[in-house]
Amino acid sequence: MRALCWNGVNDLKVETVADPGILNPHDAIVRVRLTTTCGSDLHVIDGLIPTMREGDILGHEFMGEVVEVGSAVRNIKRGDRVVVPSFISCGSCWYCQHQLPSCCDNTNPHWEQGESVLGHATAGIYAYSHAFGGYAGSHAEYVRVPFADNDCFVVPESVTDEQALFLSDAVPTGYMGADFCNIHAGDTVAVWGCGGVGLMAQQSAWLMGAHQVIAIDRYPERLAMARQQHGDTITLDYSKEDVHEALLELTGGRGPDSCIDAVGMEARGEGLSQVYDRTKQFLHLETDVGAALRQMLYSCRKGGNISILGVYGVMDKFPLGLMINKSLTVRTAQQHGQRYMPRLLEHVAKGELNPAIMATHRFTLEESPRGYEMFKQKEDGCVRAVFVP
Repeated sequence: MRALCWNGVNDLKVETVADPGILNPHDAIVRVRLTTTCGSDLHVIDGLIPTMREGDILGHEFMGEVVEVGSAVRNIKRGDRVVVPSFISCGSCWYCQHQLPSCCDNTNPHWEQGESVLGHATAGIYAYSHAFGGYAGSHAEYVRVPFADNDCFVVPESVTDEQALFLSDAVPTGYMGADFCNIHAGDTVAVWGCGGVGLMAQQSAWLMGAHQVIAIDRYPERLAMARQQHGDTITLDYSKEDVHEALLELTGGRGPDSCIDAVGMEARGEGLSQVYDRTKQFLHLETDVGAALRQMLYSCRKGGNISILGVYGVMDKFPLGLMINKSLTVRTAQQHGQRYMPRLLEHVAKGELNPAIMATHRFTLEESPRGYEMFKQKEDGCVRAVFVP
């Protein structure tokens, strides 16, 4: 089959590789109908995530059709149209039973690598280095899905392929971020970032009853999308105005009740802080640019909620004292897709969430290196590049 492979930092090629096969009776083979880029893919491509190997297949966000199932699979069958969360969950360990599937104890065969760095290993995830399991990714014609009964969700007829695609990762990530905010009537929620996850966090905050949603970015086309998906969303361009002062003005001097980070380690700051972070990143003294997260902590009201969705590694000058003195509640996680999938499918089927807005550009799988370049450089207003194998 054909697949998009990582061959080194910023070196992507579509190559012919072996088709996946059933390795365990609980496996399924899915023919990929659609797969898409994700901001965290850029961390892999740029060499910020170690333990990648030459020839690894990229991609962790996908939907498709079941073409083969193992002998122990009971809940899905050949021909089913399914969406698959990016983190792999066994469904039976303590963490899966407590609705924390991205912390699954049984799906990362290279657990010792994660344990040595994090103290405990995370679940396996498609195409996110060998420290996270070394699973082949979805930018391919076919993909093997372990624990298929637990991880394949049948897509209702009323949900389109494009809508289902983003339920694999971007939608549950954004929805989880809003859920972490414990939103009440009258709350103001500010979201840093208007990429796919940020847009979904904004939609979800409105859905959960926020009174005011504020979207922060610097790209005019992305800010326009934030307004387009919900006409009452207020947008701020951080390159043109003082975000902290604007947030105080919009909230009667108090600050947002909740702040969501949908940016992560490659945020862009302003002034000397940006020079400082970029220099330390270049010298490999830190992996992250923490401009967005620091601004969130500074601007959130006292006693407010901080929801961190962006991917981070090692950050310098993290203002822990600020968090303590402002009595902030911080929640973060890799997305728990299996936990949210049933209700997300229902929201989309009812027209309450519209993930398809993210699909700004389509490419064939053979064109995927160009798609990633456009996505990375945000050319032509690209929010997500969708690949059709």
